[in-house]
Amino acid sequence: MLNRMEMIRIFCSAADCSNFREAATRLGVSPQAVTRAIKALEEELGEILFHRNTRQVHITAFGEAYAVRARQTLEGFDSLFRGHRADTESGFSGRVGITAPQAIGKRFLVGFLQPLLKRHPHLQLTLRLEDEITDAVDAQIDIGIRIGSLRDSRYVARTLAPVPLQVVATPELIATTGSPRTLAELQQRPLSVLIDRKSGRPWPWTFADGPSLLPANPALTCDDPEAELEVVLAGLAYGQLPAYLAQPHLESGRLQAVMTQQAPAPWQLFIYRPQQGPVSPRVRLVFDHLRACFSDPAQFPQD
Repeated sequence: MLNRMEMIRIFCSAADCSNFREAATRLGVSPQAVTRAIKALEEELGEILFHRNTRQVHITAFGEAYAVRARQTLEGFDSLFRGHRADTESGFSGRVGITAPQAIGKRFLVGFLQPLLKRHPHLQLTLRLEDEITDAVDAQIDIGIRIGSLRDSRYVARTLAPVPLQVVATPELIATTGSPRTLAELQQRPLSVLIDRKSGRPWPWTFADGPSLLPANPALTCDDPEAELEVVLAGLAYGQLPAYLAQPHLESGRLQAVMTQQAPAPWQLFIYRPQQGPVSPRVRLVFDHLRACFSDPAQFPQD
C-alpha cells in the first residue's frame, strides 16, 4: 500500500503529463500503478482529481488547485535532503565532540583543528582534555585521541604514531651530577614523578626488557606533564618524558637524553570513535584530518 507522500508524488507527475502512461514512464512504474495511486488519493480526499475516459485524462479544477499545494509540500520535503547534501558538499556543519590528553590537546590538537575551522566555519567542535578514557556516550564524544592501547569492541581504533619515552635532563644538570648509566645510578639523581590523576598513584619509569623504577625521593611530584617538563627544563630534575614533549628541546640543545640504550619500547598514539551507528560526514572529515596530522612526523614528533 502506498503512503500519502508516494501518492502525492505520483499525482504531481501525472498532473504534469498528458496521460498516465507518460507519468508512468517518467516515474519508472507501470501505468496501472499510477492509476491505482490516483484512485487511492481520490478516495482519501473524497474528490475527483482527473476526468478520464479510455483515450484521455484531464485534470479537474480541484485537481489543479490541489497540485499547486502538493508541489509546495514536495518541494519543502525534498529541500530537507538537498539542504543536508549542500552542507556536506560545500561546507560541513554541526557538532563534533573530541577528547584527548591535556598535553597533546593543548600543544597539538588545537593547532591541528584551526585549519578545519577556517575552512568550515559552521563546524562546532567540543574539546574534552582529560588524561583518562572518556565515556563516549555520557560525554557525547565522537572522536578520541589516546596513548597506550584500546581493547574495547565498542570503538573503532587506528594507530597514529609511536610515542618513545626518553630520560632527559639539561646539559648543566648532567654535567653537575654525571650522566647515569644504570638504574641504581639514576636513582641517586634528582628525579621527577608523574601522578596518575585517576588512581592517585605515581607512574613508574620503565625501561627495555622489563625493569622499572619508582623514584624513592623525587625532587618533583606532580600530575601535569607540562609542569614536569618545565621543572626538567629549569635543570631541577631528570625526567622520563614522551618524545612529543622532549624532542623540540633535544633538537635545540636545551635537553640531552641519557641511558638511550635502555629506552623502553614506544607506546602507541591512537585515534578512536564509537563503533555503533553511521559515521556522519563531519565526523569523518575531522577523524581523517586528525589521523593525517598526528601520523605526520613533521607535525607530531615521533623520534
